[in-house]
Amino acid sequence: MKKIRTHVEEWFRDIPDSEQKQAIQEEITQNLEEKVFDLMRTGKSEEDATNKAIVEFGDISDIKLELGVNNGSGISAKDVRKRFGLHLGFSIWGSCLIIAFFIFINFYYSPDTIWFVYPTFAVLWWPLVMFYKWLGWK
Repeated sequence: MKKIRTHVEEWFRDIPDSEQKQAIQEEITQNLEEKVFDLMRTGKSEEDATNKAIVEFGDISDIKLELGVNNGSGISAKDVRKRFGLHLGFSIWGSCLIIAFFIFINFYYSPDTIWFVYPTFAVLWWPLVMFYKWLGWK
């Protein structure tokens, strides 16, 4: 399984050496080798099984972001978190302004009926989604 090991080493070439990198690299190599053995048991040749396992695994851009390394676009995990922090702040302020606008309209035009609560629930989804993006959830 030398081809798998060299391919995984190529993926992790631009990541600085660390224990976490070694552990992830070994785990990916082990998973790919197990996938190759499973495909070979179903009748595929070793070369076909190796190529199929590598293609099905995909790229490791998410793993690189998790390790805090620049991906191909030059954006690190810290930059992504900072960018979504800006979106989170904007969404909180924007939601507060929209809700204040609904409250004003509600009490100015129809003070007997409190209806601003219903659109408030819809508007609160915006900062909630930005918060989960800021946390790094998908």
